[in-house]
Amino acid sequence: MHIFEHIMKNVLIIGFVWPEPQSTAAGTRMLQLIRFFLRHNYFVTFVSTATKTERSHNLESLGVQTHTIFLNDSSFDTLAQKINPEIVIFDRFLTEEQFGWRITENCPNALKILDTEDLHFLRYARQQALKNKKPINNNYLVNDYTKREIASIYRCDLSLIISKFEFRLLKDVFHIHKRILRYLPFLQNSITKELLDSFPTFNDRKDFIAIGNFKHQPNWEAVRYLKTDIWPKIRQKLPNASLLIYGAYTTQKVLQLHNENENFIIKGSTNNLKETFTNARVCLAPLLFGAGLKGKLIDSMRYGTPNITTSIGAEGMHNNLEWNGFIENDPNEFALKAIKLYSNQSVWEKSQQNGIEILNTCFSKEKFEKKFLNRIKKLQKKLPLYRTYNVVGQILHSQELNSSKYFSKWIEEKNKNL
Repeated sequence: MHIFEHIMKNVLIIGFVWPEPQSTAAGTRMLQLIRFFLRHNYFVTFVSTATKTERSHNLESLGVQTHTIFLNDSSFDTLAQKINPEIVIFDRFLTEEQFGWRITENCPNALKILDTEDLHFLRYARQQALKNKKPINNNYLVNDYTKREIASIYRCDLSLIISKFEFRLLKDVFHIHKRILRYLPFLQNSITKELLDSFPTFNDRKDFIAIGNFKHQPNWEAVRYLKTDIWPKIRQKLPNASLLIYGAYTTQKVLQLHNENENFIIKGSTNNLKETFTNARVCLAPLLFGAGLKGKLIDSMRYGTPNITTSIGAEGMHNNLEWNGFIENDPNEFALKAIKLYSNQSVWEKSQQNGIEILNTCFSKEKFEKKFLNRIKKLQKKLPLYRTYNVVGQILHSQELNSSKYFSKWIEEKNKNL
């Protein structure tokens, strides 16, 4: 008997890429979702059109079945029918655009969940506004990504929103009904006093770190900003401290910033996040644009490493609790606060405690997992009725089937004749 035939609850996850939790916050987020379903006795199948890399997590070691799939290829239809999932998760709106109509046709009773990761249209809007040196407004917010991403949200039964700011933006500005949205941040274990006490103390740590994979444009811009506007000011007051820059996919343009005479050190990838963070005294994250939640700042809290970031970096992360360090947008103030945090033990220790309180209050895995599971069960019980409320989604389904479906089939036939 095939394994799909005797597992009652199947989840199919269509990944934009194979998860890389050591490299990206998106990879960490996806692994959290996979483990959530495994803990609740779902059999998980993960598929992707992407190529695996040496950083890709070994999903098979968790008991997850994996397949490589192809765009514009009906072999996916056969696989989807065979798996017969109760739940399908689209990793970012791009996979829903590519495979949503196939799921609708082949698995019509499956609960369709979109994991937005972050709102791509918001990140793009902020990037364009920064590039043009203009304040963000509706002219930037309503772009091609906006139309595509919101269309995907409507076509799905439920969309997971990682940031409260983004949840409010969708609900209040774009008037999307909250019944098709679900706030689900990073899912973290509580940090105990015993765990915190096991980390190196203020005096046992030294240097600053900045971290983030360089495929992600906000990370590259933040490192450039550190190099030109912030680090020279810090180094004037703290000439013996170094800034260690970590990140996967370090390109030549990143390596060119390396300068040992300035104590500006490009380290590249790290294989041990815990060691990287707990050896450092302060984390710097001067993000100029972006969206979602910042995995690097979650990690800095987890490992008791206070940080300085911008309002973009801290957005949606602390529910007005005191930050675990400082939030500054002006480069001069940013540098001054970094110097203060690095030099003042009592400020540092208070900031460390603030980070633990944020994690334990705002990102409790137990609290959010229970509510998410209950939401899934309620939706599954009344899915046909629930879908009748989403008239816009029904309209967009019809349009997608008449466009994406036949365009995809045309490409498939064309490929056969090559």
